Amino acid sequence: MSDPAGTFCLVLHSHLPWLAHHGRWPVGEEWLYQSWAHAYLPVLDVVERLAAEGHRDLLTLGVTPVLAAQLDDPHCLRGMHEWLGGWLLRAHGAAPRLPDLATYEHRAATAALGLFESRWRHGASPVLRRLAGAGALELLGGPATHPFAPMLLPEVRTFALETGLTDATIRLGTRPAGIWAPECGYAPGMEHGYASAGVRRFLVDGPALRGETALARPVGSSDVLAFGRDLEVTYRVWSPRSGYPGDRDYRDFHTFDHPSGLKPARVTGRSVPPEKKHPYDPERATAAVARDAADFVSVVRERLLGLREQLGRPALTVAAFDTELFGHWWHEGPAWLEAVLRALPDAGVRVTTLRGAVAAGLIGEPVELPPSSWGSGKDWRVWAGEPVADLVALNERVQKALLGAVAPARTRDLLRDRLAQEALLALSSDWAFMVSKDSAAGYARERAFGHADRVEEIAGRLTSDRRSQAVHRMTSWPPAPFGHVDARTL
Repeated sequence: MSDPAGTFCLVLHSHLPWLAHHGRWPVGEEWLYQSWAHAYLPVLDVVERLAAEGHRDLLTLGVTPVLAAQLDDPHCLRGMHEWLGGWLLRAHGAAPRLPDLATYEHRAATAALGLFESRWRHGASPVLRRLAGAGALELLGGPATHPFAPMLLPEVRTFALETGLTDATIRLGTRPAGIWAPECGYAPGMEHGYASAGVRRFLVDGPALRGETALARPVGSSDVLAFGRDLEVTYRVWSPRSGYPGDRDYRDFHTFDHPSGLKPARVTGRSVPPEKKHPYDPERATAAVARDAADFVSVVRERLLGLREQLGRPALTVAAFDTELFGHWWHEGPAWLEAVLRALPDAGVRVTTLRGAVAAGLIGEPVELPPSSWGSGKDWRVWAGEPVADLVALNERVQKALLGAVAPARTRDLLRDRLAQEALLALSSDWAFMVSKDSAAGYARERAFGHADRVEEIAGRLTSDRRSQAVHRMTSWPPAPFGHVDARTL
């Protein structure tokens, strides 16, 4: 491609809270298995098949440490295999009532089982290592357990990031040079912590750059680069109000055949009640994928040509999404993704990773970033607003208890390590998000306060010299995700 219209970077962010050993639907491991079956398996299958054809630098993928731990966990691997088998049995059970749907689901479940048994039985890390080693994608890291980092104490923020990057290094064999900052959360000065940790690039939401997302930007006086989500392009796919997945011909996510748990309907219309939705038609959905992929390619090309004319130099557009959109929330997402990745080069658009964009010199002038996130209002209200005031206070208490109980030591102390693990889990950004959005808010508070109670229990028994009681209590708790947390680094 001698003179491309510009450069396109697709960034996917894979994240679920720590759910292993926390029960089933509606808020337990079912979330994990659904996303694994319908998003992680097919999305990485797209990457593997394109890589086998010689394609490179297809996308940039962030897998948060807490999700990576679950995708490698023996308990979760067994549970996932059973879940896939259950999916196949549910398809067979639906055959007398819904023969067309049952046939479709039989094929999908059989394909997923084949992928899992042939490539995933040892976890996600071997799959990701292979694809990264082949140059098919760039892997991002991030802080352990996905905290909203701007609201952490500096020592805890550093500890969370180092723990997460260490986890990625152990699982993937290399230390990531880029991160998807959880919730795209930023506070002025965080770039210096990134630089100290070896992080050279991170993602922010477009408004943090006042919409000037056509180039990566050094932050302040540092050499750490901020890449901004181009909302003009990203929102074409999925926005707070619209996007391709809402089209009438795509599969409806919210309508269930309750005896089987399968989804028999197409969207039909935004105001159409479930009982009046039309049956899902794979051929109509395939036509919609082709139409929307072509539209997106046209949007990207025109956006890049416009930016090139405006800047007088080649430009960049970054479209960034939760991985779970592709296949889990939007059933046809992986097929759309493959169509787009195939068509963009033919339209004169260079597809690469964030790392590739840096290598191509797509870097602008330094910028000072304001406090920001990709949440409502693009500020911190989701994680710091009045509805979550109790969680804000809880997080402050957890951090103080953690720092007060973890004294400098020369030798590893597994009890203090577990205290640090529970603190990191209590500080997950998911709990405040779920409360602010009123999505399983009771469960979120239960989890946050449950982990915080363990922190305070261990801390109290450490400081009162009742270690044996704390160790005994710890044996009754579910396993924590990170066995390598080293509280000595706090």
